[in-house]
Amino acid sequence: MNELSVSAGKFHRLLDYIRKIDLDVAAIAASVNLQPERVLALDESEPLPALQYAKLYKAAVAEMQEFKHPIPWGAGVGTEAFEFLCRSMITALDLGEALAIAERFDHLLYPMIGYNMRLLQDEGSDIVRLSYRINLKEEGSILAPSHWDRSGYQETVARASGLEVWYALCGWLTGRPMKLVEANIAAPFLNHAYADSMSGLFQCPVHFDAAENTLVFQRAMLDRRLVHTRESLLEFLDSSIYHLIAVDRRRSSTSAAIKSLIAIDLERGLPSFTSVAHSLHMSESSLRRRLQKEDTSYQSLKDEVRCEVAIDRLLNYNAKVADIADYLGFTEPSSFVRSFKSWTGETPKSYKDRMQSMGV
Repeated sequence: MNELSVSAGKFHRLLDYIRKIDLDVAAIAASVNLQPERVLALDESEPLPALQYAKLYKAAVAEMQEFKHPIPWGAGVGTEAFEFLCRSMITALDLGEALAIAERFDHLLYPMIGYNMRLLQDEGSDIVRLSYRINLKEEGSILAPSHWDRSGYQETVARASGLEVWYALCGWLTGRPMKLVEANIAAPFLNHAYADSMSGLFQCPVHFDAAENTLVFQRAMLDRRLVHTRESLLEFLDSSIYHLIAVDRRRSSTSAAIKSLIAIDLERGLPSFTSVAHSLHMSESSLRRRLQKEDTSYQSLKDEVRCEVAIDRLLNYNAKVADIADYLGFTEPSSFVRSFKSWTGETPKSYKDRMQSMGV
């Protein structure tokens, strides 16, 4: 099993964007233990930990908020407004109630944040449309500078990425991927590669140049119960970009939900399969069938979480192997080392040395 990774080219693009909007690249990178000059020297295809990318993105968004301009990308994920939106939604019992809360929240803050979500329901219809609206600034604005090579398709990326975030968030909240009838993007078609990536993510027909920016699904989906708590929400918010990258790889919402439930209890010990099934409002047999359908297992998900936590502590907290082993519940450091090597193909020391040599 390999940890979730992204290409160095993705780091390059983010670092370039940070520089183009006149933020301090060195200071932001240093805050997440990244050495930008080394990362920029890497070949674009070099894989790097996605968790580090998520930390860099979150640090950049924290600085972008100081501009007092709405952040146009990804429905503001990583901002304080997004965090408080999620904290409000987590109190709901089901998806319909959560989205009703979100709609009220966005209505109140729309003048300040520049975007909102609405549920559009025609009377007597069993179809619901989740609408994401964003008030885009003119090209050349501080967060989409005219000298940035991606400013020309700001509208499409802003509107589509907002729908991506709502799609991922709804799936995460309910522990089940949304089944869409169609997705409509109220922005110009870019190219076939981008359109194919959207179709692959949403698993439904995707229409560009649409009259509305919406995700369309069956009304019954609003009755799905929320499976998360305030505690698991904190884990989601701490690495929300990482979760979205996982969704973009077509990782199931059930697996993502289980990983969040494992992560919040890790220090107290790994939760039993029975308790996880109970948290997801499923029988154990139903959960096993769901995981088989997703080509994974509870053991694999536990190992993924432990691998991710181990890498985070190695790279960002300079933790000792013995301390990581104890935190993850291994009786001996040697057992942890063997497991880490089976997860990544390297020992903890060689992995850490290699990543640090690349500036991570």
